Amino acid sequence: MERPNTIAGLQAKRRQLVKLRKDLERDARKVTCDLDHIDACIRLFDPAADTAAAIQRYATKHRARKGQMRRFVLDQFKGATEPLTSVSIAEAWIADRQLRTDHGTTVMIRKRVGACLVVLRLAGIIIEVSQVGVHKMWRLVP
Repeated sequence: MERPNTIAGLQAKRRQLVKLRKDLERDARKVTCDLDHIDACIRLFDPAADTAAAIQRYATKHRARKGQMRRFVLDQFKGATEPLTSVSIAEAWIADRQLRTDHGTTVMIRKRVGACLVVLRLAGIIIEVSQVGVHKMWRLVP
């Protein structure tokens, strides 16, 4: 190597930034949980309260950064030994992000995963294998 100190410095900086990102993601999950708890307390006193409407910039619940869902879905396929459904991927997403496992959250995440699967199918990365009930089974293209 021509510049070993440069490479070592960049690797150290990368490790530092990865740690910082993990800490920030952990803090963001904690704040999200705290907000959910506060919303639940508000609904105890006023069941009709719409807490999301009170915040102008509160866009989408449990929003992911650009490309994060796609990376997660592809990682699920790479680690899978059998075809996956949108429900199984959504449940893994919910567990990974430590979200509430209520019906509404599961349905919302499953729809987002389904949209991601359609995009991956159109890109030729995955294919539909079969269907179990109302859910399609998917796998990576060999």
